[in-house]
Amino acid sequence: MGNFFKLLSAGPAFFLSAWLLMVFGGIVGEQVGTRPFGYPTAMVATIGLWLAIVPAASAVAGARHQRRARPPAGS
Repeated sequence: MGNFFKLLSAGPAFFLSAWLLMVFGGIVGEQVGTRPFGYPTAMVATIGLWLAIVPAASAVAGARHQRRARPPAGS
């Protein structure tokens, strides 16, 4: 049941992440050398970031979980 609620919370978190990316992209755009971009572009960039980061984060979390779940060697 916990996975269901994690999935439901991912939707609002996605839209908030895209909005924050758009806001901060506009703030630091001049210093970085980029033009301000709109919300649809921020959503596409957020999808790309999530597709790159989520598998890596879950792999790290899974590896840590497996190390804890294994019984000590030699027992």
